Amino acid sequence: MTIDRPAEKMRVRPATRSRNIMKPRRIRESPGDRALLVVIYLGLTLAVLVVLLPLLYIVASSFSSPHAVTAGQVFLWPVDFTLKGYQTVLADPQVLLGYANSLFYMIAGTLISTTLTVCLAWPLSRRTFMGRNVIMSLLLFTMLFSGGLIPTYMVVQNLGLLDTRWALLLPQAVAVWQVIIARTFFRSAIPEELVEAASLDGASDWRFLWTVVLPLSKPLIAVIALMYAIGQWNGYFDALLYLKSSDLFPLQLVLRNILVLNSTNGGVNDLAAQAQNQELVNVLKYALIVITSVPVLIIYPFVARYFNKGVLIGSVKG
Repeated sequence: MTIDRPAEKMRVRPATRSRNIMKPRRIRESPGDRALLVVIYLGLTLAVLVVLLPLLYIVASSFSSPHAVTAGQVFLWPVDFTLKGYQTVLADPQVLLGYANSLFYMIAGTLISTTLTVCLAWPLSRRTFMGRNVIMSLLLFTMLFSGGLIPTYMVVQNLGLLDTRWALLLPQAVAVWQVIIARTFFRSAIPEELVEAASLDGASDWRFLWTVVLPLSKPLIAVIALMYAIGQWNGYFDALLYLKSSDLFPLQLVLRNILVLNSTNGGVNDLAAQAQNQELVNVLKYALIVITSVPVLIIYPFVARYFNKGVLIGSVKG
Protein backbone atom coordinates (compact mmCIF):
# COMPACT_ATOMS: atom_id res chain seq x y z
CA MET A 1 0.00 0.00 0.00
CA THR A 2 2.85 2.41 0.76
CA ILE A 3 4.33 1.83 -2.70
CA ASP A 4 1.04 2.51 -4.57
CA ARG A 5 0.36 5.92 -3.04
CA PRO A 6 3.14 7.81 -4.85
CA ALA A 7 2.07 6.15 -8.08
CA GLU A 8 -1.50 7.40 -7.62
CA LYS A 9 -0.22 10.90 -6.96
CA MET A 10 1.91 10.75 -10.09
CA ARG A 11 -1.13 9.74 -12.08
CA VAL A 12 -3.20 12.63 -10.84
CA ARG A 13 -0.66 15.39 -11.31
CA PRO A 14 -0.41 15.20 -15.13
CA ALA A 15 -4.18 15.43 -15.37
CA THR A 16 -4.26 18.59 -13.27
CA ARG A 17 -1.44 20.08 -15.31
CA SER A 18 -3.25 19.38 -18.57
CA ARG A 19 -6.37 21.05 -17.23
CA ASN A 20 -4.38 24.12 -16.35
CA ILE A 21 -2.86 24.17 -19.82
CA MET A 22 -6.27 23.88 -21.55
CA LYS A 23 -7.79 26.69 -19.48
CA PRO A 24 -8.27 29.74 -21.79
CA ARG A 25 -6.35 32.83 -20.83
CA ARG A 26 -7.78 36.30 -21.17
CA ILE A 27 -5.84 38.53 -23.52
CA ARG A 28 -4.79 41.74 -21.89
CA GLU A 29 -5.97 44.84 -23.65
CA SER A 30 -3.61 47.70 -24.25
CA PRO A 31 -4.43 51.16 -22.86
CA GLY A 32 -5.15 52.35 -26.39
CA ASP A 33 -7.70 49.56 -26.96
CA ARG A 34 -9.40 50.34 -23.66
CA ALA A 35 -9.60 54.02 -24.49
CA LEU A 36 -11.05 53.22 -27.92
CA LEU A 37 -13.62 50.89 -26.32
CA VAL A 38 -14.66 53.63 -23.89
CA VAL A 39 -15.07 56.09 -26.75
CA ILE A 40 -17.19 53.56 -28.68
CA TYR A 41 -19.47 52.94 -25.72
CA LEU A 42 -19.83 56.65 -25.09
CA GLY A 43 -20.69 57.24 -28.73
CA LEU A 44 -23.29 54.45 -28.76
CA THR A 45 -24.79 55.74 -25.52
CA LEU A 46 -25.02 59.24 -26.97
CA ALA A 47 -26.67 57.88 -30.13
CA VAL A 48 -29.23 55.96 -28.06
CA LEU A 49 -30.02 59.05 -26.02
CA VAL A 50 -30.40 61.20 -29.13
CA VAL A 51 -32.95 58.72 -30.52
CA LEU A 52 -34.67 57.74 -27.29
CA LEU A 53 -35.12 61.06 -25.51
CA PRO A 54 -37.34 62.67 -28.21
CA LEU A 55 -39.49 59.54 -28.28
CA LEU A 56 -39.91 59.57 -24.51
CA TYR A 57 -40.74 63.27 -24.62
CA ILE A 58 -43.43 62.72 -27.25
CA VAL A 59 -45.01 59.85 -25.34
CA ALA A 60 -44.89 61.76 -22.05
CA SER A 61 -46.41 64.86 -23.65
CA SER A 62 -49.24 62.85 -25.17
CA PHE A 63 -50.30 61.69 -21.69
CA SER A 64 -49.85 65.08 -19.99
CA SER A 65 -52.29 67.91 -19.45
CA PRO A 66 -52.42 70.62 -22.13
CA HIS A 67 -51.31 73.31 -19.68
CA ALA A 68 -48.23 71.32 -18.61
CA VAL A 69 -47.19 70.75 -22.24
CA THR A 70 -47.57 74.42 -23.18
CA ALA A 71 -45.74 75.56 -20.04
CA GLY A 72 -42.80 73.29 -20.83
CA GLN A 73 -43.11 71.26 -17.62
CA VAL A 74 -42.93 67.88 -19.40
CA PHE A 75 -39.60 66.20 -20.03
CA LEU A 76 -39.51 62.39 -19.70
CA TRP A 77 -42.52 61.68 -17.50
CA PRO A 78 -46.18 62.70 -17.88
CA VAL A 79 -47.32 65.68 -15.80
CA ASP A 80 -50.95 65.65 -14.62
CA PHE A 81 -51.62 62.33 -16.36
CA THR A 82 -54.63 62.43 -18.66
CA LEU A 83 -56.00 60.63 -21.71
CA LYS A 84 -57.75 63.70 -23.04
CA GLY A 85 -55.56 63.90 -26.15
CA TYR A 86 -56.22 60.30 -27.17
CA GLN A 87 -59.93 60.56 -26.38
CA THR A 88 -60.25 63.64 -28.55
CA VAL A 89 -58.34 62.10 -31.43
CA LEU A 90 -60.20 58.80 -31.35
CA ALA A 91 -63.53 60.64 -31.16
CA ASP A 92 -62.95 61.96 -34.67
CA PRO A 93 -64.43 59.47 -37.20
CA GLN A 94 -62.11 60.77 -39.92
CA VAL A 95 -59.06 59.64 -37.92
CA LEU A 96 -60.47 56.14 -37.42
CA LEU A 97 -61.38 55.88 -41.10
CA GLY A 98 -57.92 57.07 -42.11
CA TYR A 99 -56.36 54.53 -39.77
CA ALA A 100 -58.35 51.72 -41.37
CA ASN A 101 -57.46 52.95 -44.87
CA SER A 102 -53.75 53.09 -44.02
CA LEU A 103 -53.83 49.56 -42.65
CA PHE A 104 -55.46 48.38 -45.86
CA TYR A 105 -52.96 50.21 -48.05
CA MET A 106 -50.05 48.87 -46.01
CA ILE A 107 -51.18 45.23 -46.03
CA ALA A 108 -52.41 45.11 -49.63
CA GLY A 109 -49.54 47.19 -50.96
CA THR A 110 -46.94 45.08 -49.17
CA LEU A 111 -48.40 41.85 -50.53
CA ILE A 112 -48.59 43.18 -54.09
CA SER A 113 -45.14 44.78 -54.06
CA THR A 114 -43.39 41.82 -52.43
CA THR A 115 -44.98 39.36 -54.85
CA LEU A 116 -44.06 41.40 -57.91
CA THR A 117 -40.52 41.99 -56.64
CA VAL A 118 -39.87 38.28 -56.05
CA CYS A 119 -41.40 37.30 -59.40
CA LEU A 120 -39.22 39.87 -61.16
CA ALA A 121 -35.97 39.29 -59.27
CA TRP A 122 -35.98 35.48 -59.43
CA PRO A 123 -35.73 35.08 -63.23
CA LEU A 124 -33.26 37.97 -63.41
CA SER A 125 -30.97 36.08 -61.04
CA ARG A 126 -30.78 32.99 -63.29
CA ARG A 127 -28.06 32.81 -65.93
CA THR A 128 -30.31 30.76 -68.22
CA PHE A 129 -32.84 33.59 -68.54
CA MET A 130 -32.34 35.27 -71.90
CA GLY A 131 -32.42 39.05 -71.99
CA ARG A 132 -31.89 39.50 -68.27
CA ASN A 133 -29.17 42.11 -68.80
CA VAL A 134 -31.39 44.20 -71.06
CA ILE A 135 -34.27 44.11 -68.58
CA MET A 136 -31.94 44.98 -65.70
CA SER A 137 -30.53 47.90 -67.67
CA LEU A 138 -34.04 49.24 -68.24
CA LEU A 139 -34.80 48.94 -64.54
CA LEU A 140 -31.62 50.77 -63.62
CA PHE A 141 -32.49 53.50 -66.12
CA THR A 142 -35.71 54.18 -64.21
CA MET A 143 -33.68 54.75 -61.04
CA LEU A 144 -31.74 57.57 -62.69
CA PHE A 145 -34.44 59.10 -64.90
CA SER A 146 -38.17 59.29 -64.25
CA GLY A 147 -41.03 60.45 -66.41
CA GLY A 148 -41.84 63.34 -64.12
CA LEU A 149 -44.83 64.26 -62.04
CA ILE A 150 -47.19 65.43 -64.78
CA PRO A 151 -46.63 62.46 -67.15
CA THR A 152 -47.08 60.06 -64.22
CA TYR A 153 -50.33 61.79 -63.28
CA MET A 154 -51.54 61.53 -66.88
CA VAL A 155 -50.76 57.81 -66.96
CA VAL A 156 -52.72 57.24 -63.75
CA GLN A 157 -55.58 59.33 -65.14
CA ASN A 158 -55.70 57.48 -68.47
CA LEU A 159 -55.72 54.15 -66.67
CA GLY A 160 -58.81 55.25 -64.73
CA LEU A 161 -57.11 54.96 -61.34
CA LEU A 162 -57.79 58.47 -60.08
CA ASP A 163 -59.77 58.62 -56.82
CA THR A 164 -59.51 54.85 -56.35
CA ARG A 165 -57.53 52.69 -53.95
CA TRP A 166 -55.52 51.26 -56.83
CA ALA A 167 -53.88 54.65 -57.31
CA LEU A 168 -51.90 54.05 -54.11
CA LEU A 169 -51.13 50.40 -54.81
CA LEU A 170 -50.08 50.05 -58.46
CA PRO A 171 -48.05 53.11 -59.63
CA GLN A 172 -45.31 52.57 -57.01
CA ALA A 173 -45.73 48.80 -56.68
CA VAL A 174 -42.14 47.83 -57.60
CA ALA A 175 -39.01 49.53 -56.33
CA VAL A 176 -35.85 48.90 -58.33
CA TRP A 177 -33.62 48.96 -55.27
CA GLN A 178 -35.59 46.09 -53.71
CA VAL A 179 -35.34 44.17 -56.99
CA ILE A 180 -31.56 44.54 -56.94
CA ILE A 181 -31.37 43.30 -53.34
CA ALA A 182 -33.61 40.32 -54.11
CA ARG A 183 -31.70 39.41 -57.28
CA THR A 184 -28.36 39.49 -55.47
CA PHE A 185 -29.77 37.39 -52.65
CA PHE A 186 -31.09 34.75 -55.04
CA ARG A 187 -27.74 34.59 -56.81
CA SER A 188 -25.83 33.96 -53.59
CA ALA A 189 -28.33 31.83 -51.66
CA ILE A 190 -29.81 29.61 -54.40
CA PRO A 191 -27.08 27.66 -56.24
CA GLU A 192 -27.49 26.52 -59.82
CA GLU A 193 -26.98 22.90 -58.76
CA LEU A 194 -30.15 23.06 -56.69
CA VAL A 195 -32.12 24.35 -59.66
CA GLU A 196 -30.75 21.60 -61.90
CA ALA A 197 -31.54 18.91 -59.33
CA ALA A 198 -35.12 20.14 -59.02
CA SER A 199 -35.56 20.20 -62.81
CA LEU A 200 -34.25 16.62 -63.06
CA ASP A 201 -36.82 15.56 -60.47
CA GLY A 202 -39.56 17.06 -62.63
CA ALA A 203 -40.34 20.16 -60.55
CA SER A 204 -41.81 23.04 -62.49
CA ASP A 205 -40.54 26.58 -62.15
CA TRP A 206 -43.50 27.67 -60.06
CA ARG A 207 -43.26 24.67 -57.77
CA PHE A 208 -39.53 25.21 -57.27
CA LEU A 209 -40.14 28.87 -56.49
CA TRP A 210 -42.90 28.07 -53.99
CA THR A 211 -41.41 25.02 -52.24
CA VAL A 212 -37.67 25.75 -52.36
CA VAL A 213 -36.88 29.40 -53.07
CA LEU A 214 -39.41 31.07 -50.79
CA PRO A 215 -38.66 28.94 -47.69
CA LEU A 216 -34.94 29.68 -48.14
CA SER A 217 -35.59 33.39 -48.64
CA LYS A 218 -37.32 34.29 -45.37
CA PRO A 219 -34.72 36.94 -44.41
CA LEU A 220 -35.05 38.57 -47.81
CA ILE A 221 -38.84 38.55 -47.78
CA ALA A 222 -38.89 40.00 -44.27
CA VAL A 223 -36.58 42.86 -45.26
CA ILE A 224 -38.44 43.68 -48.47
CA ALA A 225 -41.84 43.46 -46.79
CA LEU A 226 -40.69 45.78 -44.01
CA MET A 227 -39.39 48.34 -46.52
CA TYR A 228 -42.60 48.31 -48.53
CA ALA A 229 -44.79 48.38 -45.40
CA ILE A 230 -43.03 51.43 -43.95
CA GLY A 231 -43.17 53.18 -47.31
CA GLN A 232 -46.89 52.54 -47.65
CA TRP A 233 -47.63 53.59 -44.08
CA ASN A 234 -45.67 56.86 -44.23
CA GLY A 235 -46.64 57.84 -47.77
CA TYR A 236 -49.08 60.68 -48.29
CA PHE A 237 -47.93 62.52 -51.44
CA ASP A 238 -49.55 60.04 -53.84
CA ALA A 239 -52.79 60.27 -51.88
CA LEU A 240 -52.58 64.05 -52.06
CA LEU A 241 -52.26 63.85 -55.85
CA TYR A 242 -54.64 61.07 -56.81
CA LEU A 243 -57.40 61.02 -54.17
CA LYS A 244 -60.31 63.42 -53.85
CA SER A 245 -62.78 61.48 -51.71
CA SER A 246 -62.14 61.85 -47.99
CA ASP A 247 -63.37 58.28 -47.47
CA LEU A 248 -60.20 57.03 -49.22
CA PHE A 249 -57.72 59.25 -47.41
CA PRO A 250 -54.92 57.44 -45.54
CA LEU A 251 -54.07 58.41 -42.00
CA GLN A 252 -51.08 60.53 -43.01
CA LEU A 253 -53.24 62.74 -45.19
CA VAL A 254 -55.82 63.04 -42.42
CA LEU A 255 -53.10 64.13 -40.01
CA ARG A 256 -51.91 66.72 -42.51
CA ASN A 257 -55.39 68.17 -42.69
CA ILE A 258 -55.65 68.25 -38.91
CA LEU A 259 -52.22 69.60 -38.01
CA VAL A 260 -51.44 71.80 -41.02
CA LEU A 261 -54.80 72.87 -42.42
CA ASN A 262 -56.74 72.41 -39.14
CA SER A 263 -59.73 70.91 -40.92
CA THR A 264 -61.58 67.83 -39.71
CA ASN A 265 -65.06 66.46 -39.81
CA GLY A 266 -65.31 65.39 -36.21
CA GLY A 267 -64.47 66.00 -32.60
CA VAL A 268 -61.05 67.54 -33.00
CA ASN A 269 -62.09 70.64 -34.89
CA ASP A 270 -65.32 71.06 -32.90
CA LEU A 271 -63.63 70.82 -29.56
CA ALA A 272 -60.81 73.17 -30.58
CA ALA A 273 -63.31 75.71 -31.93
CA GLN A 274 -65.40 75.61 -28.76
CA ALA A 275 -62.54 75.85 -26.33
CA GLN A 276 -60.34 78.18 -28.42
CA ASN A 277 -57.44 76.54 -26.71
CA GLN A 278 -54.11 76.18 -28.44
CA GLU A 279 -52.88 74.07 -25.53
CA LEU A 280 -55.13 71.19 -26.55
CA VAL A 281 -53.85 71.34 -30.14
CA ASN A 282 -50.30 70.74 -28.91
CA VAL A 283 -51.36 67.63 -27.00
CA LEU A 284 -53.27 66.38 -30.04
CA LYS A 285 -50.11 66.59 -32.15
CA TYR A 286 -48.20 64.34 -29.78
CA ALA A 287 -51.08 61.90 -29.46
CA LEU A 288 -51.38 61.67 -33.24
CA ILE A 289 -47.64 61.01 -33.59
CA VAL A 290 -47.86 58.14 -31.10
CA ILE A 291 -50.92 56.66 -32.79
CA THR A 292 -49.30 56.70 -36.23
CA SER A 293 -46.12 55.06 -34.91
CA VAL A 294 -47.81 52.08 -33.26
CA PRO A 295 -48.11 49.75 -36.32
CA VAL A 296 -44.44 50.12 -37.29
CA LEU A 297 -43.33 49.53 -33.70
CA ILE A 298 -45.45 46.37 -33.58
CA ILE A 299 -44.19 44.98 -36.90
CA TYR A 300 -40.48 45.66 -36.50
CA PRO A 301 -39.68 43.25 -33.59
CA PHE A 302 -40.99 40.30 -35.62
CA VAL A 303 -38.70 40.98 -38.58
CA ALA A 304 -35.71 42.49 -36.77
CA ARG A 305 -33.88 39.16 -36.55
CA TYR A 306 -34.08 38.80 -40.35
CA PHE A 307 -33.27 42.42 -41.15
CA ASN A 308 -29.48 42.49 -40.74
CA LYS A 309 -29.00 39.08 -42.34
CA GLY A 310 -31.18 39.89 -45.33
CA VAL A 311 -29.63 43.28 -46.02
CA LEU A 312 -26.04 42.02 -45.71
CA ILE A 313 -26.58 39.00 -47.96
CA GLY A 314 -28.49 41.03 -50.51
CA SER A 315 -26.14 44.00 -50.70
CA VAL A 316 -22.61 42.77 -50.00
CA LYS A 317 -22.27 39.52 -51.88
CA GLY A 318 -22.34 39.37 -55.65
